Amino acid sequence: MESKKNPKYDLRHNSSLYFVIGLALILFIVWRAIEWKSYEKNTYDYEQLDVTDDDEEEVPITEQIKTPPPPPPPPSAPEVIEVVEDDEEVEETIIESTETDQEEIIEEVVVEEIEEEVDVPFAIIEDAPIWPGCEKRPKSARRNCFEEQMKNTSRKIFATPKSHKKWAFKVGYL
Repeated sequence: MESKKNPKYDLRHNSSLYFVIGLALILFIVWRAIEWKSYEKNTYDYEQLDVTDDDEEEVPITEQIKTPPPPPPPPSAPEVIEVVEDDEEVEETIIESTETDQEEIIEEVVVEEIEEEVDVPFAIIEDAPIWPGCEKRPKSARRNCFEEQMKNTSRKIFATPKSHKKWAFKVGYL
């Protein structure tokens, strides 16, 4: 069977060319749409604004009326003063003056000097602390003696119940 279509007018012949032209055209339109610049329009232009016809507000001139001040109140009647006889005798305390004359001799006050505590850096201390009773041991054994005495003292102070001691022995803490 033969095709009834004319091979001259076959559109499939250049279909890829038409497809590429369409893509290029759409790409150009999208690019121009992205690059489109728009500017904000002012709601009013200074050239069109007419400032010469300002409405002037007329403020009426007012005068303050000066009223005379109210008259001062009449003086109040003095309170009645009662005269009381002085029956009790009050001893007045005499305050001695602390001022001195040039002839008066002032005793010199001796000021004791306060010794300032000097902080000694830890690195300078040569001997470690010694527990009482560990002084007679050689220097190499003094540290171990000090640690043992500290452990014994802390065990005495912080005594634990017997049930905890059994557990601690099993685990290896004591």
